[in-house]
Amino acid sequence: MIKIFILGLMLFCHVSQANEVKITEVKLTNKGSQHYRVDVTLLHADTGWNHYADGWKVLDENKTVIDTRILHHPHVSEQPFTRSLYDVVISKKAKFIYIQAHDKVHGDSELYKVKID
Repeated sequence: MIKIFILGLMLFCHVSQANEVKITEVKLTNKGSQHYRVDVTLLHADTGWNHYADGWKVLDENKTVIDTRILHHPHVSEQPFTRSLYDVVISKKAKFIYIQAHDKVHGDSELYKVKID
């Protein structure tokens, strides 16, 4: 019985920890001449300085980094949260870009594909 209790406690503790960062929304605003404002909303159960979403990057169709947004502190009580990059240059030939978030424990998130209108 004690083994079952301990196993259950271990599973609960594992589930209650912060998971990988999730990108919940991306908004592109065309500022003209291939320049865009990129707003990215992230969801992550930040627990403090040792485990928090610490940035995201914009990648082109070939998965080459165009620009990076560094997050300098945890957002424990602000979830989800949105941060922006201004003056991101995206090729006029591009049909889409990718966004990829990062957290201090799990590393890079899955790629989030964004169509360019």
